[in-house]
Amino acid sequence: MRTYGQYCPIARASEVLAERWTPIVLRTMLTGADTFNAIADGVPGMSRTLLTSRLRGLERAGVITIDDNSHGRGSTYHPTAAGRDLFGVLAAMGSWAEQWLELRPEHVDPGLLLHLWCTQYLAVERLPTRRVVVRFDFTDQPPPSRRLWVVFDGRESEVCRTAPGTDEDLVVTADAHALTRWHTGHLDWADAVRQGDCRGGPHAPGPRPAVVEPPRDLRHRPGRPPHPARHARLTRVPECASPVPIRDHGRTTSRRPSRCASLVRRRDHGRTR
Repeated sequence: MRTYGQYCPIARASEVLAERWTPIVLRTMLTGADTFNAIADGVPGMSRTLLTSRLRGLERAGVITIDDNSHGRGSTYHPTAAGRDLFGVLAAMGSWAEQWLELRPEHVDPGLLLHLWCTQYLAVERLPTRRVVVRFDFTDQPPPSRRLWVVFDGRESEVCRTAPGTDEDLVVTADAHALTRWHTGHLDWADAVRQGDCRGGPHAPGPRPAVVEPPRDLRHRPGRPPHPARHARLTRVPECASPVPIRDHGRTTSRRPSRCASLVRRRDHGRTR
C-alpha cells in the first residue's frame, strides 16, 4: 500500500481503503463471503491476481485474517475487529451514494444482481422441493448478458450463461436497469409491471411452479447486510411475479463441479466446509 506521508487520520485510512476494488472486497466479506471463490464471485470484473494482492494487503493492515481452511483445501478469510468496524464506514458511503449519485445503465450487471438474489436474499426453506429453472431475458443488455438462467435445486442454486439442458419452468422478460432499481428500492414492482419493464409466466406446460412473491420492503443500502424478508409468502406464480425467494441465509461453501455448461456464479446453501 502506498503512503500519503501524512499523519492525518483520513490520509492514513485512505491508504487502506482508497485503493481500487478494496471497498467492494470488504463489502463482500462483511456480507458473509469467507472463501476465495465466494469473495471473487462478489467482485466480478476483478482479476484473481489483483484480489489476492488486495487480500494480502488487508491482512497486513490488520483488517482481515487469512487462515487455513479446516474443512478442505484453500484458506478462509475473516474480518478482524478493525475490519468489522468498517461496516459503518461502508454503510455511510452507501447512504451518501444513494442520496447524491444517480443509478445509471453502466452500473447495471444483471449477472451480479441474480448472484445477489441467490447468495444473500434466498429463503432456502421456502424453495420448492423439486428442481426449478428460471430463464431471464434482459431486453436492454447486449450479448452475452441478454439471457441468463437461474437453477434452484434443493440446497444449491446457480446462475448460468448457457441453458442448463432441462425444461424451463418460468421465463421472466425484464429491463435490467428497471429490475435493479426495484431491487434497490427505487421502483415499485407494480410500477415496473405497469410500465412494461417486467413480465413473466410459466414456460413449461402443467401446473405452475410455486415461488415467493417479491417482498413489499426490499430496500437496503449498499454495503448493508440484506434485510430479512418481512412479507414474503409462498404462492403460485402471479402475473410477472418475481421467481426469487427473498431472505438472508447462511454462509457460503466450497464449490463443486457445475451442472451448467457455462457458470456465471454458484451458491451452495449450507455451512462453510
